[in-house]
Amino acid sequence: MSTPARSRSLRPLIQTHPQGTVRIAPRVVAAIAATTVSECYGVVGMAGRGLRDGLAELLNREQVDRGIDLRGGESGIVLDLYIIVEHGVRISEVAHNLISAVGYAVEHHLGIAVAAVNVNVQGIRREERPEAERAHGAG
Repeated sequence: MSTPARSRSLRPLIQTHPQGTVRIAPRVVAAIAATTVSECYGVVGMAGRGLRDGLAELLNREQVDRGIDLRGGESGIVLDLYIIVEHGVRISEVAHNLISAVGYAVEHHLGIAVAAVNVNVQGIRREERPEAERAHGAG
């Protein structure tokens, strides 16, 4: 069973300005990253970090932060994404798009430097066809 994954070693991110201080919780970074991942072509959803009986666990909306690990690095934060991709897509292309999109989204929305985005593909799933479509195709 995977443990709830917010950030193992990342404390709230602190930005100090002349007008005051802003503290950003790691869950906020994870939420921005998860939203961006869900909008990317070829991604079925976020996955838990571990495999259960050799299968990846597809996380629901309330659990997506379990599919992202955050760490502080010397030149910014490091995000580890755990995903499930659609069957038939070019995995390297999906991963490249995620690296670009998530890095941009976090830097754009939070003004925080992103040192790296690592994509871990935990599984591949076929897209489920609606029941009516399956019945029509079978006959």
